[in-house]
Formats: sequence, C-alpha cells, structure tokens
Amino acid sequence: MFSGIVEEAAKVVKLEKEKGNLHITMHCSFADKLKIDQSIAHNGVCLTVVKIDKENKTFTVTAIQETLDKSNLGLLQVNDKVNLERSMKIDSLLDGHMVQGHVDQTAVCTEVKEADGSWYYTFEYEPTQEDYITVEKGSVSVNGVSLTVVNSKDKSFQVAIIPFTYNLTNFHQFKVGTVVNLEFDIIGKYVARIVRQQLGK
Repeated sequence: MFSGIVEEAAKVVKLEKEKGNLHITMHCSFADKLKIDQSIAHNGVCLTVVKIDKENKTFTVTAIQETLDKSNLGLLQVNDKVNLERSMKIDSLLDGHMVQGHVDQTAVCTEVKEADGSWYYTFEYEPTQEDYITVEKGSVSVNGVSLTVVNSKDKSFQVAIIPFTYNLTNFHQFKVGTVVNLEFDIIGKYVARIVRQQLGK
C-alpha cells in the first residue's frame, strides 16, 4: 500500500529485455537502504526489488508483459526519470490517499498550461472499465503522484501541480503526448461498482 507521495524521481540507467520481461535498473539516492524482495511503486506500479548495487546506488526491478501492456513502463528509455515511493509503514501519516500500486490504465497528456508559478495538466483517457472514473475534488494517482482532480469529465480531467511537486517528480518532463499511468481512487471504484450492481447494470 502506498500514499502517492513520491520520494524521488530516479534516473533509468539500464533496460534489459528478457523474453516478455523488462529488467529496469535505476540510480537512486536511497538504493543502499533497500532490500531484495522489497516493494516499491514505480510511476505508480508496484514492483519488487530483485537486485541492488549499493556501491553505485542502483537497483533493479522486473516488469512482466502484462505490466508493460497496462502501464507506461514499456515506453521507458535510458535517462528517463521514474517516480519512486516505498510502501507505507502502518504508523505513517497518510499525506496523500490510499494507492495500491496497481495501475488501472494509461492516459495521454493533452495540455500543459503554466499558471503564474504553478501548472495545470490535462489528461485524456478511454475508460477500459465503467468503474474507471474521476470526480471533482476527488483523488487520482498519476504516475504514482497523489493528486486532486479538477475539471472532471467523462474521459478527461485536470490536475494542478505546485513547484515542489513539479521539480521533485517527473511531471517537469511531461509534454503534450506524454503517456502516464492512472490509478483511480479505490473507494470510488468500489462505490461505482456497488451502484452499478444495484442498478442491475
């Protein structure tokens, strides 16, 4: 379980394809504090640490084909930045919202607008399930970042990004056409599913 509060945007230093799997190696300031088999969110995707190089401060995770098909990890290139978050501790403050690390689908950035020191990003998506919705002032995870939805529509929404988030995460690399990972609010998905069942749909 995660909170959507990114710790670091790590740089991809190596990509190795092995059959349907992709081994992703990243340089990270806290790599020497990681453990094998530890779960970390990568652009919102929960992956397991399989290798650590403490001397060079790198670690490696493996994404299977299904993960590559449903997320933007298969589009990564060397030197790209990936948002990282280690799993929550049970006694931690929930500064974001409940994020499972199970990406629902991708979306495309269709507009980046600067607003006097902050930025508005618009994302469009084709819902792959009826439960994949946003609500005004609700929560959504974009590349693993917990954000508040504004201008919610059936197939699009906006988020506002402050300078701290812009600089800490890979949002500063986004442009029109950038593909991002979405995880819709887990409570919202349950509510939408229950309502649909009650209506017999």
